[in-house]
Amino acid sequence: MYIIVIYMKLDEATGFDWDEGNILKNWEKHKVKHTEAEEIFENKPRFILPDTQHSQVELRYGILGVTNEKRLLSVTFTLRNNRVRVVSARNMSKRERKFYEKIKAATKI
Repeated sequence: MYIIVIYMKLDEATGFDWDEGNILKNWEKHKVKHTEAEEIFENKPRFILPDTQHSQVELRYGILGVTNEKRLLSVTFTLRNNRVRVVSARNMSKRERKFYEKIKAATKI
């Protein structure tokens, strides 16, 4: 089995681009605060994958990572004007957790 991970220079992003509707949606639907979703971009290990299924209008990515409180999140995002725009933030699914742990072990992070 091959694992492909896309590396991006997130350090070039100048911050996050949130709107009130998106903040509310992620909280109501998945109980993820926007500040918590931002934490996985800073914490390691984190793994970024292309979201080709939803990249019709603009490039979207998925990031699997861990919050400061060790919550495993899956976040879909795009980059707009050097800012990270989160589309969706939720707990990792069982399949994503398995994948995350496998990559983490394989990369020894």
